[in-house]
Amino acid sequence: MLQLPRLPFKLSGVRAATLPSLQPDLSSSSSYLFVRRSRRLHHPSRAIFTSSLSRRAQATATQPTKTTASPNAPPNDQSPDQPDAQPLKIQEEDPAHVDWSKSFHGLSAEPFSKEAADVLMAPLSPDDVEIKPDGIIYLPEIKYRRILNRAFGPGGWGLAPRGDTIVTDKAVTREYALLAHGRLVSIARGEQDYFNKDGIPTASEGCKSNAMMRCCKDLGVASELWDPRFIRKWKAEYARDVFVEHQGTKKRTKIWLRKGDPISYPYAEIKR
Repeated sequence: MLQLPRLPFKLSGVRAATLPSLQPDLSSSSSYLFVRRSRRLHHPSRAIFTSSLSRRAQATATQPTKTTASPNAPPNDQSPDQPDAQPLKIQEEDPAHVDWSKSFHGLSAEPFSKEAADVLMAPLSPDDVEIKPDGIIYLPEIKYRRILNRAFGPGGWGLAPRGDTIVTDKAVTREYALLAHGRLVSIARGEQDYFNKDGIPTASEGCKSNAMMRCCKDLGVASELWDPRFIRKWKAEYARDVFVEHQGTKKRTKIWLRKGDPISYPYAEIKR
């Protein structure tokens, strides 16, 4: 049968009548229109079904219902595959399999023993301090290692790289983590200059030592070197500044050195 939209009929000679007798066979229809053409048109009678309300109800029932979350309902948990859903692990379940290139295992878990703390934070001896020609005081890196050995024992501490070595045109840099008794203590980036490519291996070792000295600041080792009052007092008691001349370029400048230390080549002191 031909399905037509429900439109008003304004054809001349056409009559619409409802057939109740057909209603049992059309239980799903809300109305059944019988259109009979006029005899003058000489066309057979046609039956036209209108859209059924019950069919609409059935079609609506088969469609999936849309659920609306309550505004007071708690948000859904994030998938474990999402990185934001995984918290930062400070303590690993198995420390023997820690990936020190990215782990923070043991960071601030508990303080070290009083014996180790006393060694790490012991007052700095003025005799151990050195001074650069530009006036910057420092502690030689070998003395940092001796302090760590006394505090944690040989083999009780170490340095773990946290990234690749970066080599530029003039310097080498790399990030390291200081570990002690299986715990991460501090992270620092070391750097070291070089003058030709043959010096890159030596610069890489200097970069490691530089990172170790920077990490030791978090343990309180040689903290006086960053104290302005200690620096001024130490210079006044243990250092002197002199005017020198470079033997190659004949350039004159002022340098710092410890009292009692001779002026080394290529500099020579200018007699006043």
